[in-house]
Amino acid sequence: MNSRDKNRLKRFIPFLILTAAAVLAVIYFGTVVSAVKAVLGIFSPLLIGCVLAYILNIIMRKFEKIYFPRSGKQWVAATRRPVCLILSLLAVILALTLIMVIIVPEIGNIFRVLGDSFPVYVSTVQQWLAEAQKNFPAAAELVMENIDLKSFDWKTISAAVIDFAKNGMGGALTSALTVISSFFGGIVNFAVGIIFAVYILLSKEKLAEQTGRLMKSYMKPENERRFRYFCATADKCFSSFIVGQCTEAVILGLLCALGMTILRIPYASTIGTLIGATALIPIVGAYLGAAIGALMIVVVDPIKALWFLIFLVILQQVEGNIIYPKVVGSSIGLPGMWVLAAVTVGGGLGGIGGMLLGVPMAATVYKLLENDVHRRLDGENAPEATGETPSEDNAPPTSPDSPDNDTSVQTEAAEDPEESGGSDNS
Repeated sequence: MNSRDKNRLKRFIPFLILTAAAVLAVIYFGTVVSAVKAVLGIFSPLLIGCVLAYILNIIMRKFEKIYFPRSGKQWVAATRRPVCLILSLLAVILALTLIMVIIVPEIGNIFRVLGDSFPVYVSTVQQWLAEAQKNFPAAAELVMENIDLKSFDWKTISAAVIDFAKNGMGGALTSALTVISSFFGGIVNFAVGIIFAVYILLSKEKLAEQTGRLMKSYMKPENERRFRYFCATADKCFSSFIVGQCTEAVILGLLCALGMTILRIPYASTIGTLIGATALIPIVGAYLGAAIGALMIVVVDPIKALWFLIFLVILQQVEGNIIYPKVVGSSIGLPGMWVLAAVTVGGGLGGIGGMLLGVPMAATVYKLLENDVHRRLDGENAPEATGETPSEDNAPPTSPDSPDNDTSVQTEAAEDPEESGGSDNS
């Protein structure tokens, strides 16, 4: 076996291991899911902290750009990070508080109005049934013949209800304690996650330097370049998705509130805020907000609820065909078909969280495959088309090198200044 065959065998072994691991995961799927859930439960505060740090870092970088950017004073440099971090936390807290203050009281008011209107609805239904009995006596007799109220054993039914209430109290109490425990556990995990996120953001440069040193110490230069390229692509897709989705949600909420105000539909500000908040969920979020908004309006005026649905359908067409492709679709570079697929699969796997993560993850995979296909096609066709040997100067600076060409890898390893210990002269 020559050296080329040995290299091919070495490259085939990881794929063989991954295939075996995938087969075992499918066979023992339940055990794997339980193990993953247990691990995620243990590390959930740290994972929450990492997610919060990533989101807050996007906002913090915006504040750092406007916090005395041209000042060279020492106190400005010393206070830039803490002040911008505090401003980022305050901005998120203010946005969440504003949403809660606008939406929650109105939803409570809706339930109060619904409770007050319920007797009126019952009286209306009774009047309608009485009129129907007068207008259609034959149908009323047919119903009364098939439904005999005297045949119901009300004592047996009431006894069954009482027995269910007695036996179900223990289960209801246990369920209530479980819900309360999970709620307070989630609050503690979230609080620990915020503290962890603050530590990450205050020392992110040092953490990045330590991570870089670890990669250089334990990874080959080629693998390090590939990993950095993957992280840079994922960071661009996730940050673009978060910024684009938030921008699109604000635009949609404002347009909804403005249109409802013009059409004199009630709860314009509340439903506009609700539509904007639910629009953070790609594709299906606005429809969820529409269902809740229609339920709120129908209590006051059913006709206006119908007008609201018609208006929102038109707004959704404008949003889907103009706003979303311009704001979000172009930022992540993912076609609409794959956005819908990512939302569907992500929602099936992880609910609302899966929907939010599915789109940027799919965009990352799509971007990596797109760049790799372009690189492979350019690498194969460039010598035939131009008669020149493709060089690294013509390739994207962050794109990794092809693993299939042994000669190119060996040549680059010999010519790379960092690997040979020399200085960068290229």
